[in-house]
Amino acid sequence: MAETNLKRTLTGTVVSDKMDKTVTVLVERKVKHPLLGKILRVSKKYHAHDENNEFRQGDLVTIEECRPLAKTKAWRVAKLVEKAQAA
Repeated sequence: MAETNLKRTLTGTVVSDKMDKTVTVLVERKVKHPLLGKILRVSKKYHAHDENNEFRQGDLVTIEECRPLAKTKAWRVAKLVEKAQAA
């Protein structure tokens, strides 16, 4: 039987890399307001595990769900989508 990847994945921008082995990822999604019909941008921040401290602020990354690694951390950075522009 082929194993399927049942882990949820999200794509977002790293907004903080100040912690050790942890990055904060801002995930934005577009939601239609139920009554008004207007498209709203809803954002949420997730703490994600970054084992080698390789991701920097501004990087676009994909995170995947994993077992709880800390009180607020239950996501792991899966891959780098786009590197941040150097200032």
